[in-house]
Amino acid sequence: MFNEVLLSNEVIIYLVSQTILVVLQFFAIFWVFDILKNWNFNSTLPKQYKLEKKSYLVMLIIFFALVVKIALIPYFAYVIDNLSNIVPGAMCAAGVISANEYGVKLLALKIFIVFFNSIWIIINNEDLKQKDYPYIKTKLYFFIFIFILVAIEYILDILYFTNISLEQIVLCCSVIFGVQGSNSLPFGLDTTKLIILFYLFYLLIIMANISKQAFITFIVNIIFLYLAYISVVEFFGTYIYQLPTHKCPFCMLQKEYYYIGYLLWSMLFLGVFYAISSFVLKFLLKKQLAYTFKYSTIFNTIFVFICTLYVVIYYLKNGVFL
Repeated sequence: MFNEVLLSNEVIIYLVSQTILVVLQFFAIFWVFDILKNWNFNSTLPKQYKLEKKSYLVMLIIFFALVVKIALIPYFAYVIDNLSNIVPGAMCAAGVISANEYGVKLLALKIFIVFFNSIWIIINNEDLKQKDYPYIKTKLYFFIFIFILVAIEYILDILYFTNISLEQIVLCCSVIFGVQGSNSLPFGLDTTKLIILFYLFYLLIIMANISKQAFITFIVNIIFLYLAYISVVEFFGTYIYQLPTHKCPFCMLQKEYYYIGYLLWSMLFLGVFYAISSFVLKFLLKKQLAYTFKYSTIFNTIFVFICTLYVVIYYLKNGVFL
């Protein structure tokens, strides 16, 4: 019965796109090893000149593949959300992603790959700014690591989509994030304390970014990511749905809520990404990129503003909080 899943237009487009990208990166990896083995920028031999021309083509292929991989993440979310129309019991992507043992692992891996792809793009940009390509080996070794993850992801993609059953009923989001998660706030927190911590750590992010303390920014944003996710599921999301019992991070991706989930989660990812990247890039490039702090502040502020706006609008319309 999984054939119906594989015959879905969205799934076909997604898997074909993934296959093309894997093939492109597979061919690029051979050139990467050649460049790593023979690269010597100070050499005046014809071979070095050929390597420089080859490296330009390889970097272009890698850059294209990694950018498209990033763009495929929201499309993957759209694909699994669309499959909820044919998977029994699923009301949104939450049920589909948990339809088998591979879904959650695949989603987590995809998020990590997007993070590493974005790091590579920044390193590549810094490398191209300088005439002697000081980070070429760094970014090539980093690409090898990314390719290993991409290969694992591709295998998980196949296993995931070929093992979605249309005969077995999956849990809907109201069960996954409702009954089971209704009293599951960590560390004995209640909703009020959770929201206070949410805004407190947002202010700490602003302060850490202003002072350009990479390590502190890294730690604070990791904690904020966790708090932000829980806060959206337990509190802010209910104002998006205008229903206090609806606690799902996936339903807000649907058109009934104007696809606000794509914007909301993207802003959170970008805000945390730039904060974490400031620390990672300082380690990899041996220098600090000031703009990462600025972008972290901007995107985290947009995320917090959207969350807050839904609460304010609801209160202005109804005169009460949920």
